[in-house]
Amino acid sequence: MQSRNARIGLKLFCVYLLLYGGFVGINTFSPETMEKTPFAGVNLAIWYGMALIIGAFVLALIYGIVCKPEEDEVNKEGGADA
Repeated sequence: MQSRNARIGLKLFCVYLLLYGGFVGINTFSPETMEKTPFAGVNLAIWYGMALIIGAFVLALIYGIVCKPEEDEVNKEGGADA
């Protein structure tokens, strides 16, 4: 079970790494793109940064839901009300 959780965590980390890499890449190679204001007068850098923070929370929730211990494992370890 632990190796399964580690593989899932690594895959979710790679997703976040791609998102963050996009942020860094845009800032490095096209900084004028980050100065554009697509919504509400707020520049793209702020929107992208907020999306990264929200994305990290969403990925953490996905990991928590997918990798929660099964009921049999909890009962085996004595963690359930038995």
